[in-house]
Amino acid sequence: MVGDSVGVQGLAPALAGGASLQGTIQPTTGIPSLEIATRTAMPDNQTIDRCRGTLLGLAIGDALGAAVEFQRPGTFPPVLGYRDGGPHGLAAGEWTDDTSMALALGDSLVNRGWDLADQARRYVAWWREGAYSITGNCFDIGLTVVGALERFSADGDPLLSGDPSERASGNGSIMRLAPVPIRYSGLLGADPAQIACRAEESSLPTHASPQCLSACRYFALVLSGLIEGVSREEVLSQEWEVFEREQAREPLHPAILAVALGSFREKGPPEIRGSGYVVESLEAALWAFSQAADAREAILAAVNLGHDADTTGAVCGQLAGACWGESGLPAEWRDQLCGRDQIDRVLEPLIAARGT
Repeated sequence: MVGDSVGVQGLAPALAGGASLQGTIQPTTGIPSLEIATRTAMPDNQTIDRCRGTLLGLAIGDALGAAVEFQRPGTFPPVLGYRDGGPHGLAAGEWTDDTSMALALGDSLVNRGWDLADQARRYVAWWREGAYSITGNCFDIGLTVVGALERFSADGDPLLSGDPSERASGNGSIMRLAPVPIRYSGLLGADPAQIACRAEESSLPTHASPQCLSACRYFALVLSGLIEGVSREEVLSQEWEVFEREQAREPLHPAILAVALGSFREKGPPEIRGSGYVVESLEAALWAFSQAADAREAILAAVNLGHDADTTGAVCGQLAGACWGESGLPAEWRDQLCGRDQIDRVLEPLIAARGT
């Protein structure tokens, strides 16, 4: 990490416009504003536990999968806990770009409210300066994200930086999504459309394909339901009222709709694949989550699919943490996770912001 905080302190100048992230970012113009109040009731202890679980589950799944990233299932000893190595030579319990980008997004929500340009600037600071990284440098970044951040650095427009083509339908925006439902899930009863819209907008700076946008909308609502205490069975049902209302408001992309309607229940490996394609990534995470007895079983099932194991783990980890809470995540995984102070410096004020 840069300096002694994952926040704006000590960051090198951001490349977009040459501005420093600390104290000089101007309010974004040209980004659609949802003219709806975001104030919600302060969360109770169980909701806080599930909020914390959502981000910690992301980081735990990311760290568990990091050592077997890019490996085919069955070609490595089954993952049962943290191990070192992998393509980036990480220590056991260290995490990758999934968690770094989630911290950047969460830090933006805490310090700037809803500001897509600020979110993108923080991604640039991670890419170019190593901000939000567990090692102090950016060692794992996809080509889709690099292209988007290059475009943002050139023109400063987060609405146009993401590639809208279907070939750019990677899983990079669902892997980092946790801060959005953590901040806004309290609106689930009054206005779930705002949660969906925020999630969709959060994808735009890097992943603008219809599949990615729909995946973020659906995933954010599922996570929000779990955080708010809705049962796993209900949030995954095609008859969930929130899902039906959102589908009537703005239909999901057909490929994401097929997942939401239960394709993950009808398949198993090798048809279930932990790939980098957003549709398959979401489907794999839901497959692992839907059949598990607890968070440990869910996350390990996801990670052991191999291939894009860190991200499948991160996506499933969000689900598991939102469902079973921080207290339901295995204690040894929580205790041995690296960078807990970095995560908590974003997570604690993010939860506090729910009541503002």
